[in-house]
Amino acid sequence: MYLIAGLGNPEPEYNRTRHNMGFDTINEIAKKYEIAMTRIKFNGIYGSGTIEGEKVILLKPQTFMNLSGECIKPFVDFYKIPFENVLVIYDDMDTKIGNIRIRKQGGPGTHNGAKSVVHELGSEEFPRIRVGIGRPVDEYDAIDYVIGKINDETYEALCQGVKKAAEAAVDFLKRGIEHAMNHFN
Repeated sequence: MYLIAGLGNPEPEYNRTRHNMGFDTINEIAKKYEIAMTRIKFNGIYGSGTIEGEKVILLKPQTFMNLSGECIKPFVDFYKIPFENVLVIYDDMDTKIGNIRIRKQGGPGTHNGAKSVVHELGSEEFPRIRVGIGRPVDEYDAIDYVIGKINDETYEALCQGVKKAAEAAVDFLKRGIEHAMNHFN
């Protein structure tokens, strides 16, 4: 069994913001594979189904970004999912808009949602996909940049990264993290 968790802030207030690229990726996968995201457990909205022959739980934590790990950890424990089968997807200011970066494991960097997941799991040894959102012109505007509303043109550019992240997540399920990294990085 696999858990694919997209990080974000509860919708609809934060819908169409840079910080919700993880949620947007989960929505993209759920739509393509007709997985209903209607169930609620451990303070998360989730759906389950089969993708590429693998049992998968798609999850959108509702704990707000900075506490994402508090939702993911109970899913990992309850379903006894090994860390290498826990894929976490989130936005990244160090990656260009429309691009993604895949890692097999590693530190959370400055991303508070990723920090929460690492803290709650007690490990950095889980794969992740970072969806590029680019950097703000003025570093002091970082919070407004990630949670502020964006225009249609910018959102369409960001959606290119979301689509790549969704494809990479499926490739991870089908061929493994190494293949996904080699193909999408």
